[in-house]
Amino acid sequence: MQRHPQRHYSIDDYFAVELNSPVRHEYYDGEIFAMAGASVAHNHITANVLGALRTALRGTPCSAFGRDLRLMTPAGLFTYPDVLVICGPLDLTRDHPDTVTNPVLLVEVLSEATRDYDRGEKLTLYKSIPTLRDYLLIEQDRVLIEQHALGSDAVWTVTAVTQLDASIDIASVPVTLRVADMYDRVFS
Repeated sequence: MQRHPQRHYSIDDYFAVELNSPVRHEYYDGEIFAMAGASVAHNHITANVLGALRTALRGTPCSAFGRDLRLMTPAGLFTYPDVLVICGPLDLTRDHPDTVTNPVLLVEVLSEATRDYDRGEKLTLYKSIPTLRDYLLIEQDRVLIEQHALGSDAVWTVTAVTQLDASIDIASVPVTLRVADMYDRVFS
């Protein structure tokens, strides 16, 4: 994502831009940012994670969505996570019914342009979502997945996984994802 704001925008300005643009945008604190296109590796990882989650969640009250579903955080960030999971009914915003507010799991695939933001400011904004329990950050050029998990003690813990033959347990859903499946077709 490029961060070169030119002026202060209202939420109405943002939605007007979104309505008329083939490119998705992120909005926060009066700024609108075009979201960069994704690499082949990024697309493989996103599709792999989304596919694994959709299969694992079949028959449960949880649904996995791809990066075309907009999310709003309590602080007013409007963004499109690579993958998100919602359990139960979608909590849609009143003014913008195509925007959800209640994910339990968010997944972002990192790139050079977004890595610091996804691990920093965006992580902080995501953690303010009352329903969020898990956040996965997935590197696309090497095997590294960071799992931020909210424990029953209301403390976030971080676990890093670097082995292709490992698995990640996501308690909030509950699903176990194989790391090799997440990176299928990325390093071959």
